[in-house]
Amino acid sequence: MAEEKKESLELSKKVQKIVDSVKELSLMDVSELVKALEDEFGVSAAAPMMAAAPAAAAEAVEEQSEFDVILKDGGSNKIGAIKAVRVLKPDLGLSDAKKFVESAPQTVLENAGKDAANEAKKALEEAGCVVELK
Repeated sequence: MAEEKKESLELSKKVQKIVDSVKELSLMDVSELVKALEDEFGVSAAAPMMAAAPAAAAEAVEEQSEFDVILKDGGSNKIGAIKAVRVLKPDLGLSDAKKFVESAPQTVLENAGKDAANEAKKALEEAGCVVELK
């Protein structure tokens, strides 16, 4: 079935050159490339990357258990962003939270568990923020 896809998919010379270059990269290099592309274009390639990774390589990589939640940009809804940050960082007053959002990128949570990091990311994104987990 994979051969059928290869036959029906014609790539430009530029794209084929990139594909050939990626084939020569190690799994760690590909991971770094994906991260760089995600940062550059503001997208997530998590699902396609997992589908493309060989099963043996996926088993060899340890799952990350602690994450830093990074506010990359407060977005256009500053009030919503400030409210979301204050929920996650209750020690910040209103003016401190405003400065925090305006001086993004900033680390909102450090060494948070997977569930807590995903919840924080979801809350910030719902407020219109751009968020990254590291």
